[in-house]
Amino acid sequence: MTSTLPSSSPWPDSNPFVAPHMSENSPQALESDDRSSLSDLSDISSAITAATADDAEHRAETSVTSPAAAATTPTTVQNINPNPTSISLPVDSSTPNILYLSFNQDHGCFAAGTDRGFRIYNCDPLREIFRRDFAGNANGGGGICVVQMLFRCNILALVGGGPEPQYPLNKVMIWDDHQSRCIGELSFRSEVKSVRLRRDRIVVVLAQKIFVYNFADLKLLHQIETVANPKGLCEVSQVSGSMVLVCPGLQKGQVRVEHYASKRTKFIMAHDSRTVCFALTNDGRLLATASSKGTLVRVFNTLDGSLVQEVRRGADRAEIYSLAFSSTAQWLAVSSDKGTVHVFNLKVDSAALGVDRPRGASESNATSPSAVSHLSFIRGVLPKYFSSEWSVAQFRLQEGLQHIVAFGHQKNTVVILGMDGSFYRCEFDAAAGGEMTLLEHHSFLKPEENF
Repeated sequence: MTSTLPSSSPWPDSNPFVAPHMSENSPQALESDDRSSLSDLSDISSAITAATADDAEHRAETSVTSPAAAATTPTTVQNINPNPTSISLPVDSSTPNILYLSFNQDHGCFAAGTDRGFRIYNCDPLREIFRRDFAGNANGGGGICVVQMLFRCNILALVGGGPEPQYPLNKVMIWDDHQSRCIGELSFRSEVKSVRLRRDRIVVVLAQKIFVYNFADLKLLHQIETVANPKGLCEVSQVSGSMVLVCPGLQKGQVRVEHYASKRTKFIMAHDSRTVCFALTNDGRLLATASSKGTLVRVFNTLDGSLVQEVRRGADRAEIYSLAFSSTAQWLAVSSDKGTVHVFNLKVDSAALGVDRPRGASESNATSPSAVSHLSFIRGVLPKYFSSEWSVAQFRLQEGLQHIVAFGHQKNTVVILGMDGSFYRCEFDAAAGGEMTLLEHHSFLKPEENF
């Protein structure tokens, strides 16, 4: 099959996306800053070899297409920041349906999977970096239900989905956007629920099993059995050299924590009811969980499993859509189907976590009226609800619409993405709390000139 894409890369030279070096012989490269200029991932394309993991219940088969022999997947490309040597082909101007949204590991970018392909955006300033529209080609319908970025590099993990999937739902496709094609795939006997990436690992989540692979050669390293996991819950730390993985355990409400550096497994009974949402700090030391009740969010120390803090979203049941830590683990953001994004102040021992937290208004705010109930003086007499820790800041959204949240790179800002294509950037007052201030609101599916 002949490619309809130009052979040159559609990435402009000034693009902030870079490729981390995946060679195991260059550990120094993994320590480099995510935004620094690192080497290309062409060594992955040549180093990936076939690997097979046999299992009685779910057999994971890894098949990799040779770069020399493979035909490039035909795609339709529109470059928002076009490379002068690239050709922009016509695309459907109607608005696609969003199937999936996710931030990258440092929350500086986000990816949208649609019923036609996928799009990658920069958060600050908001702009579309590139898109790949597959709809109408001979290989599939274009639908992508999982898009996982690896910081700002050219490698992504894709899973087909929607009414007309581009790829089978039981396959993870490793996409190299420098080559504008898939350089490898992981096949399973059941549907892939989610994927998580590190510079050295690929984690694939099925309904009741998790597979951990080495990124350089797709060798299977670990298999984990879980309770039924229809949402594909799983998070991994991003600090180089010390991977922490959290996933559902084998009981309702139980969370399993894998510390790969020390080869220890910790089980935490996080909730009485089913766990529906996770968040993990980049160093893997703090874990936030929410249950199907959606009233409380609990924060745990992953090293010893102890409960560090418990905060209350509200009194009514809610479906929690996302949880997010700030980069310093000072704040925790929560979004739910109730239409309100909450920001909580975390009273964490920074020295114990090895994190430098700024001093000032935020520390005094930990005991402010907005953080702790006014009725806390009768703690132990009335139900626990009256002594709960409440959110410091809030932002109101359309109730019932799914939103995900992350902290922005600007101080005390939150970025909110909606499944309708909405983008919000809000600012909260760390000292006074209360309603957040809306800084900007856009529809990221519209052309860039509307941002």
